[in-house]
Amino acid sequence: MRITETKTIDTYYEALLARREDFVGIFFVGVKTTSVFCIATCRARKPKKKNVEFFTSFKDALDNGYRPCKVCKPTENANEAPEPVQIAIRLVKENPKSKISDNQLRQLNVSPEVVRRWFNKNYGMTFQSYQRMYRINVAFQELKQGKNTTETAFDSGYESLSGFGYTFKKLVGNSPRNSTAENVILISRLTTPLGPMFVCATKKGVCLLEFADRKMLETAFRSLQNLLNAHIIAGENNHIKQTQKEITEYFDGTRQKFEIPLETPGTDFQIRVWKNLQKIPFGTTSTYTEQAQILNSHNAVRALASANGHNRVSIIVPCHRVLGKNGNLVGYGGGVQRKKWLLDHEQKFHQQVP
Repeated sequence: MRITETKTIDTYYEALLARREDFVGIFFVGVKTTSVFCIATCRARKPKKKNVEFFTSFKDALDNGYRPCKVCKPTENANEAPEPVQIAIRLVKENPKSKISDNQLRQLNVSPEVVRRWFNKNYGMTFQSYQRMYRINVAFQELKQGKNTTETAFDSGYESLSGFGYTFKKLVGNSPRNSTAENVILISRLTTPLGPMFVCATKKGVCLLEFADRKMLETAFRSLQNLLNAHIIAGENNHIKQTQKEITEYFDGTRQKFEIPLETPGTDFQIRVWKNLQKIPFGTTSTYTEQAQILNSHNAVRALASANGHNRVSIIVPCHRVLGKNGNLVGYGGGVQRKKWLLDHEQKFHQQVP
């Protein structure tokens, strides 16, 4: 949304001049004379007030024709966890069986309030909920390896079996004793030049990769849990780590093919469509009509477009490479400007290959 209130514009412009860190991610400023947009702490020369306009999200800035500033890299840095949050997350990962208290954070000069606000905004959950998910995931993996419930419960920092059992069943969907055959979906967050993304994976492979601001994302989460009969909890596995590595290489321009295993539940027709999307080469495009012809499908082009729209694994399953009639940029859940950026990015690095 473009900011129109005069008082808010005055406040944001003063924050821009002062390079206020506490306004990072609060607003994005578009500079009319250069067509770039920045975050509050950008080190570039400050524009005149008459030459700027403010937005509440970087997606709004992209949709209004601005491109990310190369100095402050707004789509990356505005959504990257700030140092205090990184410290808190590191504590959780280094001590997965312990509960990190507010006092522990304060001893490291980390404000618990800052951490809580960031988690609520970027994960839609509290820091304590994130910790519980992480601990339960570790416990779940140990139970599957044969560790007994009592030892796992007390080793995970719980003071009672009932408390452990209640939390475990709430997150995993079954009691600890009956959970070894259960499947879970792990979720993590990664930062890209086009904004943060959520990545979900089972033990078989990646089942979701979506921009964090995509519409109907909550619906996609619920659908995925129903299709796989699994609960989503915070954590990482090797598939998620591989995704973070390969997606980084993709945006760096050093990777054109993905090797990540996928688990993409859907109808037979949807699965055929998604597999065919992966055959569209990097740096090229196709159309809905061409895809229907390749599949020798009697379904209408609209049905194929619908299957594209239900793709839950962005970029890796490249639905952004499919264009509408006459090459129109249509039908991309992450937004048309992101689709354009991805196609331009791929074309640029495709041309560099000898």
